[in-house]
Amino acid sequence: MVTANKIACSSAYDKYKDLKNTAQAKGVKFIFETNVGAGLPVINTMNDLINSGDKILELEAVLSGTLNYIFNALDKDNRLSDVIRQAKELGFSEPDPRIDLSGIDVVRKLIILSRESGYKIEEKQVKVTPILPDECFEGDLDTFWEKVSTYDDEFERKRSEIEKNNKKWRFVARLKEGKASVRLAEVGMDHPLYHLEGSNNIIMITTERYKEHPMIIKGYGAGAEVTAAGIFADVIRIANI
Repeated sequence: MVTANKIACSSAYDKYKDLKNTAQAKGVKFIFETNVGAGLPVINTMNDLINSGDKILELEAVLSGTLNYIFNALDKDNRLSDVIRQAKELGFSEPDPRIDLSGIDVVRKLIILSRESGYKIEEKQVKVTPILPDECFEGDLDTFWEKVSTYDDEFERKRSEIEKNNKKWRFVARLKEGKASVRLAEVGMDHPLYHLEGSNNIIMITTERYKEHPMIIKGYGAGAEVTAAGIFADVIRIANI
């Protein structure tokens, strides 16, 4: 079984374990590499580390190509509401961009990575710091466009301030000491997340072996072509076993 759908493995932990245990008991391969990072080799790499005796201690990642595009595109001439519309028109975001802006997609991905790392994480345990106030997620899409534009000046003021300090915004997913969180963070030029371009993803994996210098997986983390290629690679992997 090969799937790109994140719902199953990010729902209740008992359901996730039941799926994996049932697949094992029936001798069926259950592969969901493209749940996180599209075609990037994230989950397989983590599994290889654990199966070879390593232990994952910490994860730090940018897992939303949509949000990374938005925060890379912001500048004095492109306000928040402008770049959200751009992301929608370019096909980066969901038809309703609030799904991306709510952070739920990143939460699901972090839950999957946390569970594959050996941590029993439920959605309610992930601490989420919202990008926008609750009022932006109320009502229909037309109401959203009206409300989000009222925050353009505030975001530009904050963006300008962090730019003066040579920092950038990144929507960061993190697992540390068994605790999971997602939030909009400011990162400096010396941080690997700073140089992440366009709609790319990056995953930093700290393990007992890779402690001083985390393993970094980086590249296109969204898009139909790379996701389809990732699914096809999983199918071929099963055929070759």
